[in-house]
Amino acid sequence: MSIENFGYKEELKRALTFKDLLIYGMIFMVPIAPFGIFGYVADVADGMVPLAYILGMVAMFFTAMSYAAMSEAFPISGSAYAYTYRGIHPHIGFICGWLLLLDYILIPALLYVISANSLQALFPEIPKWLWIATFLASCTLINIRGVEMTARANIVFLIAQLIVLAIFIGVGLHALYGGTGAGQLTSAPVYNSHLNWSVVAAATSIAVLSFLGFDGISTLAEEVKGDNRKVVGRATIAVLFLMGSIFIVQTWIAADLAKGMHFKSLDTAFYEVAGAAGGRWLYVLTAWATALAWGIANALAAQAAVSRILFSMARDRLLPASKLLSKIHPRFKTPYISTAVVAVVSLAVGLYFLNDADTLSKLVNFGALTGFVLLHISVIWHFVVRQGSTRWIRHVLFPLLGITIIGFVLANQDRETHLMGGAWIAIGLVYLFILVFILKRKAALEV
Repeated sequence: MSIENFGYKEELKRALTFKDLLIYGMIFMVPIAPFGIFGYVADVADGMVPLAYILGMVAMFFTAMSYAAMSEAFPISGSAYAYTYRGIHPHIGFICGWLLLLDYILIPALLYVISANSLQALFPEIPKWLWIATFLASCTLINIRGVEMTARANIVFLIAQLIVLAIFIGVGLHALYGGTGAGQLTSAPVYNSHLNWSVVAAATSIAVLSFLGFDGISTLAEEVKGDNRKVVGRATIAVLFLMGSIFIVQTWIAADLAKGMHFKSLDTAFYEVAGAAGGRWLYVLTAWATALAWGIANALAAQAAVSRILFSMARDRLLPASKLLSKIHPRFKTPYISTAVVAVVSLAVGLYFLNDADTLSKLVNFGALTGFVLLHISVIWHFVVRQGSTRWIRHVLFPLLGITIIGFVLANQDRETHLMGGAWIAIGLVYLFILVFILKRKAALEV
């Protein structure tokens, strides 16, 4: 089905295959994502980091299934925004898009902050804001140049991350069975007698940050070769299980290596574990790898995704300066104005939260998880209520399980996150009211 059937013109370049989407998802999720947030998850989860990642993968499985269902029904750019817009109501779609903006717009800034923190430990004389500006400029130029260039860069970064990960796993297991930490792989990182599900849920709300990338695949739906509506869904589910398994393995090893350790900083906890296993060289290698993976590789994918969310919402005239934000570069066929806007916002947010990555990560997760809840509702509404589907497992059970698990995780986030997230929703509702009832602009497509 062509996007013309949905009232749009074919403007973006169709150049991506299943392999490109898989690589994009892996880069967005970052194979070594736990390196950067291990300390925060371990601190909240009482060391049971892999358990938090197992629960995160289970929660995201149901969300991935909802993405697969909706991407097949609506093979257009815009991710959960487009699906709720089309699957429920334009106003609900706007609120979902608004929540996703909290996620996607803040993600690049968070990536730059974590990268700057990684390099600060190695080069304390270089200010963190300079690292942020350098990473941001590099990503913006590559993304404006086109999705094919982004895809090629992704392959290089993915291979490099997998090599570093393999080195850590090899050295880590050798050190572990050589007597470091617990002395062997144990069950303690996934279960102990002091297990508190509220604590684990709070840790999962942090760990789930590592999974926020599989959903970004759907933003590239209009850049996939041919007219295969199932390729986005297949790539989404495949990357979730592949990356979830990688996260669990590395955090399990790190958690057992960390037994008895007292970290100097939660920001550098994983590097300290790596240093205990292999020495200073492994500390430096994992810190550098985290900086480049989060600050360039992941940020490339994140910036590409949010620029397309802005493009999609602007194309539907739901944002200020919509005509400008929906412009496509005449040569590179990319939403270059939206990409530049994301860069400016990322710089401002990154500088503001320069020393508060924890709060920034919680806000990112709040935006993503609340958006996922609306996505699940859209599956039930579109397939069951509108179309009378009798596929109860895929169109009712899976979405309801997804809502239940995500709701539990959201409920266990701290009060500050609820207040800031609630304020963001309130601002969105006020803007929607002004848009529809004062400016008299329809938040609907005339197709």
